[in-house]
Amino acid sequence: MGIFERYLSLWVGLAIAVGVGLGLVAPSAFEAVAELEWARVNLVVAVLIWLMIYPMMLKVEPSCLKDVGRKPKGLALTLVVNWLIKPFTMAALGVLFFKHVFAGLVPVEDGQQYIAGMILLGVAPCTAMVFVWSHLTNGDANYTLVQVSVNDIILVFAFAPIAGLLLGMTDIQVPWETLLASVVVFVVIPLGAGMLTHRGLTKTGGAEAIERLAGKLKPTSIIGLLLTVVLLFGFQAETIVAQPGRVLLIAIPLAIQSYGIFAIAYGLARLLKLPFDVAAPAAMIGTSNFFELAVAVAISLFGLASGAALATVVGVLIEVPVMLSLVAFANRTRGWFPNTAEA
Repeated sequence: MGIFERYLSLWVGLAIAVGVGLGLVAPSAFEAVAELEWARVNLVVAVLIWLMIYPMMLKVEPSCLKDVGRKPKGLALTLVVNWLIKPFTMAALGVLFFKHVFAGLVPVEDGQQYIAGMILLGVAPCTAMVFVWSHLTNGDANYTLVQVSVNDIILVFAFAPIAGLLLGMTDIQVPWETLLASVVVFVVIPLGAGMLTHRGLTKTGGAEAIERLAGKLKPTSIIGLLLTVVLLFGFQAETIVAQPGRVLLIAIPLAIQSYGIFAIAYGLARLLKLPFDVAAPAAMIGTSNFFELAVAVAISLFGLASGAALATVVGVLIEVPVMLSLVAFANRTRGWFPNTAEA
């Protein structure tokens, strides 16, 4: 492991501090960056995510989507956790904490808003960042792409009905432009770039050339991650300072949800005897969230200053530290899984 990987937790902690500090000192600069959007997808964050996931996309074989049916266990696990477990456990935790555990600490209306924001996060499994977590655990790039692709197809049809059911609303308007733009920006563009590079390197240097380039780009991937953390915390610096208690209250059930979903998915993967490079991404995709979509829907339904929007933003803030801790745990426990197996 290089210095970036070995001390990643330290760098992330520093990035959080730098982001909050810069957000307070130069809020106008972060506001200007935040306005660089297309269909509510921040283009600066998009570029940084490209830096993070491009090394993994290099390893994707163009024919991998044809192999969906050959390894059904990992894909089935992903879909069961994402669509039959995660949305409902998130809703249950929201009700438990904001109608009971924290009932005396927040107004009832605010509590209901926080529950709504948590539900929107729970119904939006990860699309982009899962490539980062998969890359950091040396996950199977082809299989991760298959998992994300199938998940995105289901997301198009299942997001609104499940969110409507859990929110008790029947008129949810999905921001299709945000959903489609996110898929294009976070999956299609870096995938296309990676596959073109893969094809060129295969002709000139073979698999060794691809691995060499991916290795050289790994520090760039980590730098992209750290700059993303700086931006995310800089965007919300004033909220963090102004409402630290509310942020903490929302973060507690979200963190419990994240660790709980990971435990369920990772445990089931072990029972199914999946190989580690399939098990780790399968657990990560359900644990992480498609926060761009959740934030956009929360704002469109409840307003920019709503508690629901705040809850989705807190989900963004805790995601990177929580997911990095799970990446570290997964890497320490890779011996629990076979190296190769039919998933």
